[in-house]
Order: sequence, then structure tokens, then C-alpha cells
Amino acid sequence: MIPVGLVLDDYSSVRGKILFSVFQMALSDISAYHPSYKTRLVLKTRESKKNVVGAAAAALNLIKNEEVQAIIGPVTSMETSFVINLGDQTHVPIISFSATSPSLTSLRSSYFFQFAQNDTSQVKAISAVINNYGWRQVVPIYIDTSYGEAVIPFLTDALQEIGVSVPYRSVISPSATDDQIANELYKLMIMQTRVFIVHMTTDLSSKLFAKAEEIGMMVEGYVWLTTSGITNRLTSLNSSVIHSMNGAIGVQTHVQKTAELEEFKLRWKRQFQKDHPHIVGAELDVFGFWAYDATFALAMAIEQVIGNTSSFDFQKPNASKKSTDILDSFSISPYGPKLCKALSTTRFPGIAGDLMLIDGQLQSSNFRIINVNGRGARTIGFWTPHHGLVSKMNYSTSHLGPVIWPGESLSVPKGWEIPTKGKRLRIGVPVKDGFFEFVKVTKDPTKNTTDATGFSIDVFKAVVEKLPYAISYDFIPFAKPDGTTAGNYNDMCYQVYLGNFDAVVGDTTIRANRSLYVDFTMPYADTGVVMVVPVVDTNKRSACAFLKPWEWDIWLAIIISLLSVGFVVWAVEHHTNEDFRGKTAEQEVGKVVWFSFSTMVFAHHERVDSNLARLVMSIWIFVVLVLTINYQASLTSIYTVEKLEPTITSIQDILKKGENIGYIASSFTYETLKQVGFEDSKLRAFGTMEAIDDALSNSGIAGFVDETPYMKLFLARYCNKYTMIGPIFKTDGFGFVFPKRSPLLPDVSQAVLNITGGETILNIENTWFKKDGNCEDVSNPKVSSNKLDLRDFRVLFITTLVASGLALIIYIIRFSYKYRDVWNSETSICRRIGAMLKKFLDIDPNSHTFRGQQPDVVTTFPNNNSPESPVLIQNSNHSNTNYVSSDSDSDSGQQRTSAESPAEVHLLISNH
Repeated sequence: MIPVGLVLDDYSSVRGKILFSVFQMALSDISAYHPSYKTRLVLKTRESKKNVVGAAAAALNLIKNEEVQAIIGPVTSMETSFVINLGDQTHVPIISFSATSPSLTSLRSSYFFQFAQNDTSQVKAISAVINNYGWRQVVPIYIDTSYGEAVIPFLTDALQEIGVSVPYRSVISPSATDDQIANELYKLMIMQTRVFIVHMTTDLSSKLFAKAEEIGMMVEGYVWLTTSGITNRLTSLNSSVIHSMNGAIGVQTHVQKTAELEEFKLRWKRQFQKDHPHIVGAELDVFGFWAYDATFALAMAIEQVIGNTSSFDFQKPNASKKSTDILDSFSISPYGPKLCKALSTTRFPGIAGDLMLIDGQLQSSNFRIINVNGRGARTIGFWTPHHGLVSKMNYSTSHLGPVIWPGESLSVPKGWEIPTKGKRLRIGVPVKDGFFEFVKVTKDPTKNTTDATGFSIDVFKAVVEKLPYAISYDFIPFAKPDGTTAGNYNDMCYQVYLGNFDAVVGDTTIRANRSLYVDFTMPYADTGVVMVVPVVDTNKRSACAFLKPWEWDIWLAIIISLLSVGFVVWAVEHHTNEDFRGKTAEQEVGKVVWFSFSTMVFAHHERVDSNLARLVMSIWIFVVLVLTINYQASLTSIYTVEKLEPTITSIQDILKKGENIGYIASSFTYETLKQVGFEDSKLRAFGTMEAIDDALSNSGIAGFVDETPYMKLFLARYCNKYTMIGPIFKTDGFGFVFPKRSPLLPDVSQAVLNITGGETILNIENTWFKKDGNCEDVSNPKVSSNKLDLRDFRVLFITTLVASGLALIIYIIRFSYKYRDVWNSETSICRRIGAMLKKFLDIDPNSHTFRGQQPDVVTTFPNNNSPESPVLIQNSNHSNTNYVSSDSDSDSGQQRTSAESPAEVHLLISNH
């Protein structure tokens, strides 16, 4: 017979009798199922009297007097933590079937085996339920013991992973009276959060729910979620306690129904009713199943280790060793290490599921989600590590069934409320020196009251009216006792994080650095950082306004194109067209220039005969038409419309010139300008529109930088003097500030979207942002120069030059081919070039222009070898004078001309 210790709280209680009957049935079943076992367990029972001292004393007695090989129990986690150390010292395994606290595993004892499900395995299931309903804040209510405290860090981490905050932790003493529990519940009633996670013993939770029902916290709007420590023992609670929990939901260890389980429960119930006929309605819970499986596991391990051993006496301590520690005088179990190893490797299908220990802990993590209703609980879903929340086991449908919430409500509670008995919200508002159209704080010293007005305030009030519930609030200025601002906007937002303000309402820009410690609503006004600079009327101050439509590069391109087109047309037409010939070189150049510029106004009269020249002229005339239309339009605008242009077009211009730049005091734009590269000596802070106007007008600053709403308001007053450049930086707009994960945030953001998407925001804007009647809309000012540059017409100019170049190349090739005999003559290169130029300058007698006509003037030379001064022969019947070539006859010595008909001629002889 192998002695095994069993420590329970009270064997005379109903629960003590139920658990003891389970152990007795387990021993009986071991003998029946394993008749070949050589070892038989005998239980040595002790009571802990429901305190840690009693549990420690019971364990000491069992080890010292009974020399038990293992101890099953005690029941609670606190009692077990004391007994574990005794097991370490004496090498006696401590087997727990009901202690679930994660603090026990932190003791890292190799002699402790947790056959109950660890509380940390349920935190993921709890967070999944919270996330399923979209609650953003929860308050844990737990017992002030190691059992209650140990799981809270794990639960908080799991909630933070899904973005759920824990604004408060309610800790209740295990010995708390009803009045103390009521006081704690009243404290929770005045808070916004309405989702509570209860983690405590069933004795304390029974008192808690009874008191919550009594004071009106088990009504519609509240959410109560219990951990497995309560729901696993739901069958052992009386009907009045269950009734007080109506509407609560919870996680419960899931035990798969099997034939073996149902057969065991039936046998146990028959035996228990036979042994205790006066106890009616006793039911087994999962702790009873774990106790049964733990007994089987211990029996199997003892049989494996001690089965063939005839002696299993404890080893006596060394008598010569003196020690003041009482544990040093205890005997040591010789089979403790082997027994621990055997328990660690035990595997078998238990009635609570497949039994397997890893690092001394039971591996079981499936949970049933229940809803307490009526006299018991009904299943609304399950949670598994692999599939999360599912409607049924072995299904992947991720939703829960319908829930009857507290107050018999079928609607899912939103998880928070504005408490009617709670404090009024403290809304922080900025104190400003200017731009009061956004926020203005006024104090009434006679009534000692503070009022806030402005665009941002009206938007917030309109948002509050859109909320589905009423909230009460007070505007609190962010100011020093003397009334001046207490800091910048970053400091004001930080007050929300510190809890001094419940929210901030004002022209607060949504910034990344601020969102690290507060949350923003959706923006109610779009913003962006822009720059305001002075403007000048460039049309009135320029005497050369007719040059303004085009930039200098277009003028240069036009001149180049004109000369190029004129030269190409002249070159192509000169040899065959008398309209492109002149008496002197100066006349030739003049014809080219005149023809080129006359095409700009379509005033050219010269006839163009060549197809190449006509192609070039067609393209050029189209280009001239496009240029003329654009020039006329721009010039008309210059002379008839006032044209204001900014003195500065880029913030980089101010930085390069080293000029001063302004910003609004306490604004984040100071840091932005520093990041751009401005030094403190170049930065000027202003608070009012009058000061900004004075600085810009008197060259105190070259530009002023701030957000679009401020600058629109400024330009609405000074639209004729300044203009807006930008946006030069992007921002996310104005928003209201709330604490991180505030339950108000989603509803307020939704209300903001409703306001900004309708006429309400337009009416508020018209109320506060009245424009000067002489000012146009400044939301999109047209202040930049409209000059056209070469990029606007580069395709036209490129086409013109390419066509001209190709025409010239084709003409040169054709001309060279026509007079190839001249080029191929056996003379020097210089003479050949000169001969080709001479051919080019002479008329083409075969051209249709000159065919059938007598030349007016014939130039002859006395002979080929000694050219003398040319002879100019002028026909009196023609007014034109032409140069033609003649050859001399060496035999006759007489001149020969192309004129064969008699005519009166005058010989003009000139000597070189």
C-alpha cells in the first residue's frame, strides 16, 4: 500500500464530500481497470481549514508522520503556493487539481504538477470576446490575493494587443463586507466604463453580484464578464446567486462530451446519492474531472516507479548535521525524482480530455462562451487557439450566438455611458492673442464665469448636439492666473494625457507627435501650411509691358526661327526667283530680313515658286498663327486686367536671401521652419493680424507662414495687399483632442463627419469668416505669372527648324548634282567653291521664271584668261538690270551675248 496525502478545505462541507467521493471512485476504478498493478494507493486525508497555515501544517504532518509519496491538493492557489516549497525540500510531488493561478508556475518547482487549467490560457478567449463586441475600455474586478493579481498582467497585455485600455482596476479584499463591496461598486457607477471582468473566488463573486443587483448595476447598459474560476463552478452555486448573475457572460473550460464521461457522471451520482442521501442536486464540475484524472495519473506513475520495490521508506536526515530549519530534520522521499519524471511523461485519454503535461502544466485550452440566464447557463459559442471564436466546435464560423444582456436586453451594450451622477467634462480651450474668430475666451468677473466663442467652439457644440446622448461640460481656459496662455498647443494637449482635461476643443492641428499621447477626432477643418507675401501690380509698373506675354527664351527662339526660315527660303529661291535677288549684297541681306519679319504679320508679297520653300513657309505660317493668337490674348490681358504678382514665390527664396519670416506664436510652424533651415534670428513671432500686416507692409518680414484657415482669414481682410503661396507643407487638419482610447471618440468622430458633410459647417463658416465685399475668393488665388516660355511652344519651333534644315540640305544636294560638272573639274578646291558660288549667284536660264526672256544686262569679259571689268549691258526696254555670263571667242575677238535681237544698248565700262 502506497500512502498518498489528500488535503481539502473541509471534508464535512458539500464540496468536500463531492471531491472526496471522486477520489474514492478513482481508487476503486484503478483497482478495477488495472488489476495487475502491484501497488495500491491509500489516501491519508487532512484538512486545511481554508487557510494557508492549515494547509502547510497538514502537508507537514503528512510528510513527517505518514511519509506520503505524493500530496494531492490543497484546493486554493494561495494554499498550494505554501505547500510547494515543502515538496521541494522533501522530494514529494505536489499534485493540484484546482489551483489555477499562474503565480504557481513562477515558483519553477520540479515537484509541482498543475492538473488544472492555468488561468493565463483564458486571457486570449476573454480578449476575443471583448474585441467581438467592439468595446474599447474594460475594468477588471479581482480579489486581492495572489490568485486574483497573478492573471491581471497577462489579461492587460492581451487587451492592449487589440487596442483595449484598462482605465481602472477594482481590487476587493477576500474578507470585504457588503458595505465595502457596495462602496467599490458605487465608485464604478460614476465612471464611464460599463464593461467589467470579474476574477475572484465563487464565495466573493456571489456577494459581489448580489450587491450589484441590489444597487442597480445588473441593468441594461452594463456588461459583466466572468473568468473560468467562476463559470467552472457555476453548477455548485445556489439559484439565488445564479439569478443575480442574469445577463452575465463568461468563459468556461470546455470538456468534450463522450460516452465514458457520461457513464462516469452517472455512476458517480448514484454512488454519491447512496452515500449522502440528504444532499440533493449535487453536480460534478470540471474540477472533479481533473481530480479523477490526476488520481489515475499518480497511480500510473507510482506503479511505474515503485511497482517492483518492496521498501519505499523515506531517507532519514544526517543526524550529525545541525540546522535551525525545521525542514532539514524531515525525511526525504527516495523515489521523488523518478516519480516526477514518470508524471511528466504520463499520457492517457482522461474523462476531461486527453491528459498531457508539459513543464508540469495541463495542456488544455478550449473554452465555451456562456450566457447566464434563468437558472443556469447556455452556450453562445466557443474559443479555440487555432480558430478563435466559433459558433460551434469543429466549425470555423467566427461569430457568437444571441445574448440576453443584463436587464433582459437583446441589444449589445456600447460598453460605456456618461454617468448621470458623474462629474462634468473639463474641456480645455486655448487662450489666444489674435485670430479670435476661431477661439475667444472671455471672463465675467462679476459672475466669476468663463465663456468661449468662435468657429471651433460652435463646431464642437454642433457635434455635441448630434451625439445620441447628452453630455455636460465646462470650458476651462488653458491659462495662467494672470490670464495669459499657460503654454503652446503641445503643452495643452499633454494636459489631456495627464488627466487635467477630459478633452481639448480649439484650433488644434492633428500632429504625429501629439498623437503619441492623445487621440484626435476626424478633422473638422482641412489645413495645410501656406505662406502669405506682398503682391505688386506688374502691369502698372512696367514700361515694356508689350514684352511681358513671352519670356526672353521665346523671343530669342522667334528671332532665330525668323532668320533661319528667311535664309532657307532665300537660298532655295535666289537661283530661280527674281523676287529674291538684289542689285547688291546689302539688298540681298535686306530682302532676307524683310521677308523674314514680314511673315510675322503676313505682309510678305514675294512669290515663292519652289516646293521646298513652300513647305517651309507653310509650317512657319502655322507657327506664326499660333504665336500671334497667344500673344494677342496675353497682351490684351496685360493691358486690360490688373495683374498682381507675389514678391516671393517660394519659401526657399526667403531662405536663400537671408530675409526674415514670420509665424504665429505658440504654433507648431516654428519647429517646421527650423527644420527647413531658418535660424532663430530670422524668425519673428506674431499674434494678431494687425501686427502681421504691419510687418509685411514695412519690410519687417518677407513672408508669413501658417495654416490655411488663419491665412484665409487674414487675406479676407487684406486681399488687395497680399497673396497666398502654397501649400508648402501638408497637415491633417483641425481636430478635437481626447484621451487615448476614449469611449467618446468614435461617436464624436462620427458626429464630426455628419457636420462637415452638410450645410451646418457652411453656416458656421459664414458666421465667423465674413469676407470683404471687395475681396474675391482667396481659397485659390491666381497670383503667379502667366508668362509663356519656350517649353510651351518647343514642338512648334523644333518642327520649324527641322523642316528648314531638311529643305536646305535637299536643295544643296540637288544643286550640287545639277552642277556636278563644275564641281568635278580639275581645278583647286577654292576655284571649284568659287565657281559653285558663282553658279548659285547667277540666275538659272532654264528656270521657268527666266525661260523665254532676254536678259537685261550681260556681263562679259574680254577673254577667259584675263578678266577685265565687266560690261553691263542694259536693255532700254526693261527697267530691271540683271547680271548674265558671257564667253569670249578667241578667234574673232568679238563679244558674244545671249541677246540676238537688235536693241539699243549703252555700254557702261568701269575699270577695277
